[in-house]
Amino acid sequence: MAALDRHARARGSAQEEAPGLPPPGDAPLPGDDLPELVRRYCRGIVAAARYVTIDESGLERAAERWAQEGLASDPPALDSDDHFLDGGRSEVCAYLLTLDAINFGSGWFPTLRKRPGRSGYRTIASALADHFRAHGPWSNAELRAISAETVAHVLGQDPEHPLMALFARALRDLGAFLGEREPLAVVASADGSAKRLAATLARAMPFFDDRGFWKRAQITANDLALASVATFGDLDDLTIFADNLVPHVLRVDGVLRYDPALAARIDRGEPIPANSPPEREIRAAAVCACERLAALVGRPPREIDVWLWNRGQDRRYKARPRHRTRTVFY
Repeated sequence: MAALDRHARARGSAQEEAPGLPPPGDAPLPGDDLPELVRRYCRGIVAAARYVTIDESGLERAAERWAQEGLASDPPALDSDDHFLDGGRSEVCAYLLTLDAINFGSGWFPTLRKRPGRSGYRTIASALADHFRAHGPWSNAELRAISAETVAHVLGQDPEHPLMALFARALRDLGAFLGEREPLAVVASADGSAKRLAATLARAMPFFDDRGFWKRAQITANDLALASVATFGDLDDLTIFADNLVPHVLRVDGVLRYDPALAARIDRGEPIPANSPPEREIRAAAVCACERLAALVGRPPREIDVWLWNRGQDRRYKARPRHRTRTVFY
């Protein structure tokens, strides 16, 4: 009970400081079979949805077209130009845990200083990679004391940008979670289970406790596996990593249909509030659609996610607004 009380207090404190945290009880607690909780939760949302629907015929057409374009054959990978993958296993593990601790903020990305030719995420990932190459990882003690000013300097951003304080908070949480452990000890503690690692992250750090979706907790396990830092026997049990880009690709390619008023709001660039019914329906529909896609093309949802996310970097997807939500979860 004491551990649960501490988790509730941490969530309460984070709720005051960071947007996007759902109230306790809004969705299930992060259990050991976390991906199955996501599937059940998303099916429930889709069954009662008012703003977003899955076009089954559009999904089947897209699956056939995408399979011809490499969806069922191209293996997922992390881009070595944007990520620090050339160090030792311990350093790469530290990099990915650090990066995934701050892998959020897409609702603010239009206001970031972008590196030439790079998106908001790739700007952050590559700037952090450059820091690791030049200086190595922060120690756990340095993470616990890190400031918004330090984060901004490393990422090439304005220290007053609201994301910098949120990133600093997330990194302090990571330092507290690590304690005196090496990053690889976190991987070892999962005992070969991506689901166990994801549940551990979601329980330990409020910014990972994305109730009902747990996008960032799951993607951390996937990133560690893609970088050959970890081997998980249940990796393919993960769902997609529900954000705002994968559903955007699904919408542009005719798989998701939005209520006309919601579509107009998104197309105008109007923010969609975190945890509002439309925002949760968009993410839940993406999860359920990609479960169906996975069955149609014979690939696990996590691979569907990586392929669609990379597809979303194409100019034609960037030419059309995606939904923007200011949240610490994506």
